[in-house]
Amino acid sequence: MLSPREAVRTLPSYHPPLAGRNGLRFDFNENTVGCSPRVLERLRRLSQEELARYPEREPVEGIVASFLGIAAPELLLTNGVDEAIHVLCETYLESGDEALIVVPTYSMYRIYMMAAGARVVSVPAGKDFRFPTEDLSRQITPRTRLIAIANPNNPTGAIAPPEELLTIARSAPEAAVLVDEAYFEFCGQTVLSKRTGVPNLFVARTFSKAYGLAGLRLGVLVGEADQMRAIRRVSSPYNVNAVALACLPEAIADQTYIREYVSEVLKSRRRVESALEASGVRFWPSQANFVLAQVGQTKGDSAVFVEQMRRRGILVRDRSSDPGCEGCVRITLGPRDHADRLLTALRETSEELGISQGVSQR
Repeated sequence: MLSPREAVRTLPSYHPPLAGRNGLRFDFNENTVGCSPRVLERLRRLSQEELARYPEREPVEGIVASFLGIAAPELLLTNGVDEAIHVLCETYLESGDEALIVVPTYSMYRIYMMAAGARVVSVPAGKDFRFPTEDLSRQITPRTRLIAIANPNNPTGAIAPPEELLTIARSAPEAAVLVDEAYFEFCGQTVLSKRTGVPNLFVARTFSKAYGLAGLRLGVLVGEADQMRAIRRVSSPYNVNAVALACLPEAIADQTYIREYVSEVLKSRRRVESALEASGVRFWPSQANFVLAQVGQTKGDSAVFVEQMRRRGILVRDRSSDPGCEGCVRITLGPRDHADRLLTALRETSEELGISQGVSQR
């Protein structure tokens, strides 16, 4: 009888709660407004011929490489950052290898590592979710072949200084070290320009968050050219579809749109964090487009909070199952009018459930 590999049979399942998402979408860290109008105009101009041809990735990779200030051979466009994680695992991990993650973090790191047959070592974040540089360094062994770090981290919004990330990469020269900068636009901090002399360091970016292109599935993986040649052998030559490739140059070209949206989100982040602080609701200062807040002590508490917010037309994400996040929800941020609605719902829900004194609106 046909049976999957042992590594696949024992994989944890990832079931994002995507069904019935009616209301303001503050649950998946998406752009809550949408993409640049230039992207929509390009979609309207798509021709039958463009859709009938196999997608050609390289010309657009050249545009993205120029935008990032790197050479084209150092870059691979991927089907979202998920594929970037997947191809790294397929390129560098074998059964019995070790892979390191700092928890809590994005759950797909673990899933792709386990699918490749690796033993995943989870290193708890420090106090207040600080990046545990020393603890992580102590876990590096000759069997360590991959280390994945989200920076800023999801779901905490915490960020690690570039110097500490470089220290980790230099401490594990036989391991691929991925710095996932999916939320780069909301913090402005990167190791992309500091990769010289660190050939095992990889950086991932996404166009799903600030750029509002989550539905097109577009990511970027950057690394040393020789390493990227190996990764290209694993990746499909047609991994990014023609519609996404047609739209990406327009999205990149409209940096005014991106700056304005990010500016709005950062203002909303300050408002929401100030309101939570004023009301005594525990939260962790964020460098991303979301805030992690503790609305109770148990998963039951956070589940009730999520449902009450849903009834008010606001979707937030229950993160109580993540290590160290008992009773926590993650709240995505948007522009001012969205923040107004969010703060009203937060105040009403907090008062109804008796969470501190309720959230004030500023």
